[in-house]
Amino acid sequence: MERLFDGRVAAATDVERDEALLRRGRPAVRVAILADRALSLGVAQATDAPAALRAAALGLPVVRRSTGGTGVLHLPGDLAWSVVLPREDPRVGRGFVRAYGRFGEGAVRLLVERGVESSWVPAPGLSPEACLLGDRGEVLAAGPRVVGGAAQHLTARAILHHGVIGVLAEPDLESELFDVPASLLRSRRAGLDGLGVTLSSEWLAARLLDHLARSLGRPAEDSAGAGTTG
Repeated sequence: MERLFDGRVAAATDVERDEALLRRGRPAVRVAILADRALSLGVAQATDAPAALRAAALGLPVVRRSTGGTGVLHLPGDLAWSVVLPREDPRVGRGFVRAYGRFGEGAVRLLVERGVESSWVPAPGLSPEACLLGDRGEVLAAGPRVVGGAAQHLTARAILHHGVIGVLAEPDLESELFDVPASLLRSRRAGLDGLGVTLSSEWLAARLLDHLARSLGRPAEDSAGAGTTG
């Protein structure tokens, strides 16, 4: 499996590079550090979705990904990761629709390595606009606080499963963008720094890439249960 580290990139560039890997369709794992504040919209969202209009009013770039779910606020330093596998690869398996735990095992390993117990759990259903607080799929959580999430796009040739782990948090900005009380965000959302992980994004990205590659470097058993369309 090819390992790719892209360093710091704009959110729009990050989306473009994931799509290029999906079109190529060869096994790859990729990690990047997001360099700007931006709103990412899910493939089914309209360009005039409320969060998109608020982002425009705030001067935030809006990017559209080909994967599902709703809005995600990206912040400088966030870790963006992706996995691409050919559709016939045994690591895709029958349970790819709910394979968050399988494809995102490396993200859990990263947090546990830094002393943060975490797991992929059902999304909390607290906001129809904020993907990480929505009601679809699973999210990466440390206790009651959501740290990241993932989504995917399946084509006739390959699957793209990608996700984000927040390093910082801006609850006031997230509150304004998604019309969610800031008090709720402070109790249910966190970046790694708020969990006591204060290492640089570059160090964390290198370790995340290693953990993802190790967890996906071996063919997985075909599983009907473990990923995401969220």
